[in-house]
Amino acid sequence: MAHALKIGIAGLGTVGASLARILSTRHNKLADICGRPIDIVAVSARDANKDRGVDLSGAQFYSDPVQMAKEAEIDVFVELIGGEDDPALSAVRTALSRGCHAVTANKALLARHGVELARIAEEKGVLLNFEAAVAGGIPVIKAMRESLTGNSISRVFGILNGTCNYILTEMERVGLSFEDCLKEAQRLGYAEADPTFDVEGNDTAHKLALLTSLAFGTQISPDDIYLEGISNISIEDIRAADDLGFRIKLLGVAQKTDSGIEQRVHPTMVPKNSVIAQVDGVTNAVAIDADVLGELMMSGPGAGGDATASAVMGDIADIAKAQPGHQYGPVLGRPAIHLEPYVRARMRSHEGGYFIRLTVEDKTGVFASLARHMSDNDISLESIVQRPGQNGSNGNGDKKTVILVTHATMEASVRQAVQSISDDGYLLDKPQVIRIERPEGG
Repeated sequence: MAHALKIGIAGLGTVGASLARILSTRHNKLADICGRPIDIVAVSARDANKDRGVDLSGAQFYSDPVQMAKEAEIDVFVELIGGEDDPALSAVRTALSRGCHAVTANKALLARHGVELARIAEEKGVLLNFEAAVAGGIPVIKAMRESLTGNSISRVFGILNGTCNYILTEMERVGLSFEDCLKEAQRLGYAEADPTFDVEGNDTAHKLALLTSLAFGTQISPDDIYLEGISNISIEDIRAADDLGFRIKLLGVAQKTDSGIEQRVHPTMVPKNSVIAQVDGVTNAVAIDADVLGELMMSGPGAGGDATASAVMGDIADIAKAQPGHQYGPVLGRPAIHLEPYVRARMRSHEGGYFIRLTVEDKTGVFASLARHMSDNDISLESIVQRPGQNGSNGNGDKKTVILVTHATMEASVRQAVQSISDDGYLLDKPQVIRIERPEGG
């Protein structure tokens, strides 16, 4: 049997500890599968003495991950620290620069520095694997880097954050508010104590930026993503969507157009009978539209220590199986030096239309104002639904909830129409605007 693959793990939190347990409890099986043993010879963490449920006494301990990357006798540096900057950045950069393979689950790091790190890996002839950085245990990175090489991809979209999907699912299932469902997600460990990064869409945006680069051969561009989270989704929106035959999901969407690449993250209404609408709880899903294959949909556990550790283990196994002298493929699907500059697409009409919820005073002139402002902005309406409300905020009249569903139109037109209605003084609450997607194939 070939010599052992020596790895160093930086970060022994939930994922790092789970990975260490897999490597320890399945050591012999992994050696048979990979053709050589995989040994943990170095680890880095804040606390050397913490019980992590696995014996790591045989590994050299480093308090500084950068020092481990620089000095440890390892073949693979596994970065599970997190964060887009140091120490994760310096540690991975150091490991690659000395000719070590690197495996990471850090989407924030790659969204900011992925092209630079890919260039170093390719110059040194080593791998930078990151399956666990996007959609947890779903092997979407491997599919896009390898299996779909012969395809031209036109769109990639999906549910990329388990916390948001759990909250939206529970709001619909039990009829509770966003705030109440968030508290439950925190209690169950699905949401962090500070959930902002998840619920405001940043986590999804980082993952989408990586998928965009792989799909379209462009440099990673996380700052060119239209971003909107789910914290403003109300139970009224959930119920209205249900009545109209939709479910609300937080989607990340990247699409190639004639004028460039469109990237957006926002709450979206999808038809109940669509495949993406059936993805509930903490599950993630990624759909890829390709010219040869058609539409590929993959779903599975998107978060958690075991799901993420499983993806990291797969990346390590790929390195272990490689034969001596093997030429590794490019990190981002094509050589980093050949990635095209990212060109943001011009604004265009959104084919799926929009859901608009307005809370207005029930008095003469309101509906004439709504109709006029929609017409002035060239917005064609598919449907109008009125719902009775409670007494108006001034106590002098009732209020109504008006739900408008538009045909294809420009978002700027929708926003302008809503602002004009607000300027007329008829709105009693903050308006809601949600895009509607109608995935091909239902």
